This record gives sequence, structure tokens and C-alpha cells, in this order.
Amino acid sequence: MNFLKIVACASMLCLTGTAAMAQGTGSEGYFQVYNNTEGNIVVGFYTDDGSGWSDNWLSDALGPGENVRAEFYSDTGNCEQVLQIGWHGDDDSEVLDEPISIDICEASNVYLDDNEIYFD
Repeated sequence: MNFLKIVACASMLCLTGTAAMAQGTGSEGYFQVYNNTEGNIVVGFYTDDGSGWSDNWLSDALGPGENVRAEFYSDTGNCEQVLQIGWHGDDDSEVLDEPISIDICEASNVYLDDNEIYFD
């Protein structure tokens, strides 16, 4: 079952206060995904709850410094997910990052850095 879907287009937050107000938690049904890279573009966001990889939930690319809200559409399901990010490659291909485990019910923010993906 696909457990989350990225909604809305990527948008930049201009003020740190705005970022704090935008935070949610997975237990509230949503969280923010941040592209904290200097020059890498996110083109894919995939989850696997044990039943196979989801379709790409990004409707638009997520540029450096941008963020997007991820929302749950089901209140039942597996909180433990595997997350995989697709980056825009030099040859316009999608370069998949190593999958990581994430508890999306506990996550408020997912951070995509140049050499690290983490959440809090």
C-alpha cells in the first residue's frame, strides 16, 4: 500500500519562523521533506512498506533549498518504511540513493543532504 503522497508543488520557505510553524509529525498525518543540498535536484521520492516500491510521489522536481509537504492518506498501515530518493543525474537520468529505513509516524522532517538522508 502506498502510505504517503507528496502534495503541493515544491516551495521555498523564506523565514525560519515559517519553517517551524510548518512542521508536523507523521502521527498528525504529514511531515516536511527538505532538499538541503547546494546543487542537487530531487526527482524521485519512493517508499516501500514491505509490499514493494511506490510510484514516484513527486509531481515536480525539488530544487536545492526547496521543501515539500508529505501527507498520509491512510490512518492504518506500516509506520516502518524504506525510503529511496532519486537525484537528477548529469545525463538527465535518475540516480537512486541507497534506501534508508524511516519511521514515518515519528518523523516531523526529512532532510536530504549531499551525502546523508536523515529525519527527526
